[in-house]
Amino acid sequence: MAGDLDIRALRYFVAAAEDLHFSRAAARLYVAQQALSRDIARLEERLGTKLFERTTRRVSLTPDGERLLGQARRLLALHDEILRGPADAAPLFVDVAARGMTPGRVLARARRDPALEFFVRFHNGLGESLPLLAAHRLDVTFGRTEGPLPSDVDGQPIRWEPMALLLRDDHPLAARESVPLASLNGVPVCWSTGDHASPEWRRAAHRLLVDADAEPSIEHPHIVGDEEIAHHLRIRDVAVLTLVSQPPVPGTVLRPLVDPVPVYPWRMLWRRGDPHPGLLALREAATALAAEEGWLTRPERSWAPVDDTR
Repeated sequence: MAGDLDIRALRYFVAAAEDLHFSRAAARLYVAQQALSRDIARLEERLGTKLFERTTRRVSLTPDGERLLGQARRLLALHDEILRGPADAAPLFVDVAARGMTPGRVLARARRDPALEFFVRFHNGLGESLPLLAAHRLDVTFGRTEGPLPSDVDGQPIRWEPMALLLRDDHPLAARESVPLASLNGVPVCWSTGDHASPEWRRAAHRLLVDADAEPSIEHPHIVGDEEIAHHLRIRDVAVLTLVSQPPVPGTVLRPLVDPVPVYPWRMLWRRGDPHPGLLALREAATALAAEEGWLTRPERSWAPVDDTR
């Protein structure tokens, strides 16, 4: 056989072999099932053997697939170890998802150690950041996971963060200290505005608004930055669904939602086995903040998307 093996195809193969379900494997890798199936088919052609037996009811590994699984895991581990290099040779690249919110607080805590250096990036959700993590172009990311994690990714929950409304200061709900969820019945609410409004956020937020009988606004391009958010609220008679860590926006007030408290599950993710000291500092910072402020204590009466209650 001539030519090199495709590392990405091996990752796809390992995920499919572990799940024995192509659509679930594609979902946890945040890739299209068609792309995963195509690359595995090319791998089978490259190796000259069949790796999976697939029927309408089940997927199973062939004997050659069983043999390849252990080899592929070892090769991927060695590949990732070589790419990591010395743990302290470079700064840690971190995607904090949203400026000034919960992930940013974790990063600020970790930066108390002057010996550590972090570079910060902002991406629109795990669909963008997880492929960068796999490609070693990013070291840590934050977000709401949907389904199992990729086999080469590890993570820890960091916060059940309460949701809130960002309101113009003359909005009818602005006079309240908190807003019962039932008060959203018939209220126009925007769910795709703000630095935090990733695709996984928008799916959870839309589900909440439907459950609360609110009026989700017509979806529009993603709006970020204080000035643009303020302008959006000035010209539209809507409330913006956000989180209690939302930084101040001129001309607005922030009001927590209650009865029940809707919560958003933040999680920190990194490549499995990464020994970088900056990663350890981030994990310790998240653990300390959770202990000090009760981040991992979910309110007794709370709402979360069904697939997050695990």
